Amino acid sequence: MVDIGDLSAACGYRNKKEVVTMSSDIVYDAELDCVGLFCPMPIAKTKEEIEKIEVGQVLKIEADDPAAEEDIKRWAKRTGHEILKFEKEGTILTFFIRRMR
Repeated sequence: MVDIGDLSAACGYRNKKEVVTMSSDIVYDAELDCVGLFCPMPIAKTKEEIEKIEVGQVLKIEADDPAAEEDIKRWAKRTGHEILKFEKEGTILTFFIRRMR
């Protein structure tokens, strides 16, 4: 059972009240839905939302902007956060990022 919690208006941020395990076997603490948003919004929202979780927690991000694949990968490397997994299914890009600092 997933408790979705509050939704933010702009990007669909969901703060989980319990940890969720998806079929990908990655456990995450919060989810960010950026589907339908285009550059620079997915990266801007990712930066905002990663700051809302604790160090060591995982943020799941979904986006469909093709530029988000490279943008988010570069941002994570530059800022020192760890991409645990990247999935691409059709037009949907899914990132699991652990906050490292």
